[in-house]
Amino acid sequence: MISSLKRYAFRRFRKSETELHELNYLFWECTTRCNLNCLHCGSDCSKDSVFPDMPPGDFLKAIESIKVTAPNFTVVFTGGEPLLRKDIEPCGRELRKRGMRWSIVSNGQLYDRQRHASLLSAGMGALTLSLDGLRESHNWLRHNKRSFDRVLDAIELATSSKRLNFDVVTCVNQKNISELGQIKELLVSKNVLAWRLFTILPVGRAACNPDLLLSDNQFLGLMDFITEERKRGEIDVKFSCEGYTGRYEESVRDSYFFCRAGINIGSILIDGAISACPNIDRSFSQGNIYKDNFYEVWQNNFKPFRNREWTKTGQCEMCSEYKDCQGNGFHNWHGDRKNVLVCHHWKIENAMKSQITPMHPA
Repeated sequence: MISSLKRYAFRRFRKSETELHELNYLFWECTTRCNLNCLHCGSDCSKDSVFPDMPPGDFLKAIESIKVTAPNFTVVFTGGEPLLRKDIEPCGRELRKRGMRWSIVSNGQLYDRQRHASLLSAGMGALTLSLDGLRESHNWLRHNKRSFDRVLDAIELATSSKRLNFDVVTCVNQKNISELGQIKELLVSKNVLAWRLFTILPVGRAACNPDLLLSDNQFLGLMDFITEERKRGEIDVKFSCEGYTGRYEESVRDSYFFCRAGINIGSILIDGAISACPNIDRSFSQGNIYKDNFYEVWQNNFKPFRNREWTKTGQCEMCSEYKDCQGNGFHNWHGDRKNVLVCHHWKIENAMKSQITPMHPA
């Protein structure tokens, strides 16, 4: 449990960061085309997207207004699947000319030796790949029988480059939670140093698929698994920034929960909309690069992100943990916004109160 002094100190730090709102990460949703048809996709990406890829010139023009003050300011190419674009490398070189770092989030299906070399040559500094289980469970979630082998090849290429900041992310669900120990062993054997674990929210394609959503008891087991693996230290494993975990806050990640969406993290979406994390409900967009100055929007808008008192409703209204949680991760607010989609703290406490023995992943 977090001591009162630590809670107070972190609240002051969070308040200071919010007031400063220094932009550190900018996600560019450069395409909504995708070469997979994943069961859990929240943005419903497809091979034939209704949106054309944004021209790189439009994006580069928009970010000319940014006054970079963070030493590690990074543009993250995301999608869809960004490697479907053939112009990532020249765009990356333009970012490096401007003193900006850049990285990619990918499903790994197109990440071959030639692309690996060309991306590194263009200055890619970081890469995130998704591995969502052992062969059967990963291919089930990704809806492709060759996906597992391809992403393993991509992981081996990524770990072969010592200067690349690389991590693997896993979306934990009903099908793979019992495999987490084996997945860890696989990653360690492939020389992966960092592993982030997510859960799946009931949005997009996942909204009507109960196989994707963890029970309270399974979620508690996930917290225990992460806690124990962090003690072992074989791999830098952590729970994602998706939500506040209450009594597990000092055990499952490097720092306390702080949803930095709209505080340090912004995005330019496929249609030019200016927002925070791409996973957030599109109704929270704060402007559009085709009619607004990006940096002026960043500096002067984003009020729902920087003052989250509006989230004090539904089950959050009377919650004793609200000062530290502040309504959980921003992407947990969709639709009518009358209640948070998932409360991680509540799932943990509910499982513990039920006195059911947690299901620990093997």
